[in-house]
Amino acid sequence: MAADMPIAIRPALFSLATSDWFERAVRRTARGDALAYRLASRYVAGRTAEDAFATARRLSESGVLSSIDLFGERVTDAAGADRVTDAYVSLAGRVGEAAPGSFLSVDLSHLAIDDVGLRARLERIAGALPPGVLVQVGAEEAARADRILETVLAVARGGGRVAATLQANLRRSVSDASVLVDAGVPIRLVKGAYVESRAVAHAWGDPTDLAFVELAHALHRAGATVWLATHDPVLREALLPAMPGVGVEMLLGVRPEDQVALAARGIPVRVYMPFGPDWFRYAMRRLAESRGAA
Repeated sequence: MAADMPIAIRPALFSLATSDWFERAVRRTARGDALAYRLASRYVAGRTAEDAFATARRLSESGVLSSIDLFGERVTDAAGADRVTDAYVSLAGRVGEAAPGSFLSVDLSHLAIDDVGLRARLERIAGALPPGVLVQVGAEEAARADRILETVLAVARGGGRVAATLQANLRRSVSDASVLVDAGVPIRLVKGAYVESRAVAHAWGDPTDLAFVELAHALHRAGATVWLATHDPVLREALLPAMPGVGVEMLLGVRPEDQVALAARGIPVRVYMPFGPDWFRYAMRRLAESRGAA
């Protein structure tokens, strides 16, 4: 019975991860906030940019690169979107010197409300990047896929250094991949984390795994720059021997021993590394996923 408890509490932890009242209850006292942050610190690069850069430098000592993300997804007003953009422009101006080899990562819903001014804000960030650094655009719900693809392509065709994220479970990703490859956009391939209808997405499990493998091979054959964003060791090891030069992306704090081992084999490894004051819900999701994980 005790061995089953970690799996049994996962649904409760996922529910708490999206609960406003739970976050307020835990963080209303200094002691509660400190305890929660201690648990979260495995998955979170810190509260400030300085924390994030320090974590990136520490990872680089073991040959692991970073993709730095400021916590947040959906802004609620234009002023908030401008503040987020300013923060990313500041990160872009410092990342080359403060954390060599690092990329930036952003969800486009963090940069605009109703997509007004979205392209201009992403262009500002991309334009502030030093040579060799990219801004990795994250995946969101399928309903936003058209707008995200349009924005990434527009910025890339204008000379901005951006990369895209493809979700293998989305049926449209095969055609999206072709367009992105033609535009020379680097691609991070993920399985897909959103609950979508069967009309637009493959079922979770074997159908999505098969789609991931097929897309990975197609992208590699097309000569795309590809990062396989998965912690699935079986899937990863089935692909890497046949795809020299392809990188792996993982999450901070998840299977860190795998990250170091892959880097030691000469495989490019990049870790998604979020930071900022809004760390609580992200960390709760990571904790929930770790319960009963293989």
